[in-house]
Amino acid sequence: MALSQVSRSVRLLLGQIQRCRPALLSNQTARCLSQAASQPEPSADENEAVNPTFVNRNPRNLEQMALAVKDRGWKTTWPHREFYHRLMFSRSQHHVTAQVFSSCSPIPVLSCSSKEWAVKKELASTNCVAACQAVGEVLAHRCQQAGITRMVYRVIPWTYRSDSVQSFRAAMKAGGIILSEPRRKYIGT
Repeated sequence: MALSQVSRSVRLLLGQIQRCRPALLSNQTARCLSQAASQPEPSADENEAVNPTFVNRNPRNLEQMALAVKDRGWKTTWPHREFYHRLMFSRSQHHVTAQVFSSCSPIPVLSCSSKEWAVKKELASTNCVAACQAVGEVLAHRCQQAGITRMVYRVIPWTYRSDSVQSFRAAMKAGGIILSEPRRKYIGT
């Protein structure tokens, strides 16, 4: 604010000097340099004006406040579609994989697998309970770095009690990830 006032004053002063230069060249008195410039008063309406083409620079702020719309999908689909971020955990015969999906894209936002060399070289086996825990710890760290701290995790009911799933969930929770999302807030108009 002060910088704009200074630049405005400099522009006004330069304008006065250019207007008075012919008078100085003809040996007349330089009375115009001593005159005070009248500055228009800023109106209060300028400060309260809102740009009609407002662009939200943080597209996730509505979901962090639980105000964004969740796609509900069909009641008969499983897993349910009502989420902002969903965690998918799969365990095959040879590897363990975990992925985080956004509600608007079928491509995973974040993923971690025991196929990755950095994870694989620290493990004795790539499909044991320790591998599930390591994948959970690495994915939790990546989620924290990406700013995703809450997500939906609905495990297949008959695999919920297995040691691998329990160690994965414990590693995610120990990493600071909350495995549930807040209910959507509805604001009445």
